[in-house]
Amino acid sequence: MEFLIEYGLFMAKTITVVVAIGIILLMIVATRRRGREVGELHVQPMNERFAHLEHVLKHRVLPKKKFRKEAKAEKARAKKEKKEQQVSDRKRIFVLSFKGDIRASAVASLREEITAVLSIASESDEVLLRLENAGGLVHEHGLAASQLTRIKARGIPITVAVDKVAASGGYMMACVADKIIAAPFAVLGSIGVLAQIPNFHRLLETHGVEFEQIKAGELKRTLTMFGKNTDEDRARLQEQIEDTHILFKDYVAENRPALDMNVVATGEHWHGIRALQHKLVDELLTSDDYLLAAKDEADLFEITYKHKKDLGERIAGVMQGMIDKAFVAFATRLQNERVT
Repeated sequence: MEFLIEYGLFMAKTITVVVAIGIILLMIVATRRRGREVGELHVQPMNERFAHLEHVLKHRVLPKKKFRKEAKAEKARAKKEKKEQQVSDRKRIFVLSFKGDIRASAVASLREEITAVLSIASESDEVLLRLENAGGLVHEHGLAASQLTRIKARGIPITVAVDKVAASGGYMMACVADKIIAAPFAVLGSIGVLAQIPNFHRLLETHGVEFEQIKAGELKRTLTMFGKNTDEDRARLQEQIEDTHILFKDYVAENRPALDMNVVATGEHWHGIRALQHKLVDELLTSDDYLLAAKDEADLFEITYKHKKDLGERIAGVMQGMIDKAFVAFATRLQNERVT
């Protein structure tokens, strides 16, 4: 037993040393690569993916004789289409994806993807953006919307597909599109502005903690988390929020003039079916059906730009993923307890 304990301790120490050495080596490699590798652009032809899915399903479902016959016909058709593509310019649809967070951090990749697309796209092509964004910081989402404006300014048609949600800052992005399609129960709208600030002044005061704040400029800071807020401070922040809301409404109205802003700019959100009635979307359709219908008339290319992450970013990503999973598991368990 003593031998096993000593052996276990030895193995634990050995593993710890190996892991530590591995981390150091990774840090050295990451430091050397930093500044040299900025990211990679990936281009995936989607027509081939659809054709492969169809081929696999037919192979599993159809009788062998019928499958061979259809496979032969499909091969001849593909050969003919390839030959036609070499002598004629078919429409191209560049498919981008944007999964938003409160800081719209995906804009770092979006701007690179759009820059790449604009280098070759023409007015006969199209950009389809698969958008999933519940909103967040105003300036971050304003930048994301501006990236889509670059496409529109070049005269290239842009379609935004909302399969799940495009609310608040997400709808600020979506409204730029020439056409918005959405799933029947996707969430859209929420054209409003919100500011929430906790205040710990009473708690600090109870424990005898004083908070000092010195500012130059009357409006440098309105509400504070730790000091005592006044009605004047609240009124000033309300003015700022109202002004931001006016800018938001003007932006949406400029891009979608058919909207009744008195109805849709209340901060309320709607599901796709109701959003269509309010003209927030143009058609109820998922991105999958849109692409499936377009694959015979256009060449589809999925464009993704992936940034190189250093060691710190990778570790932070893993930790964040663990925290998110733990939170989801806790929320699910809590919900199940409520149901039962």
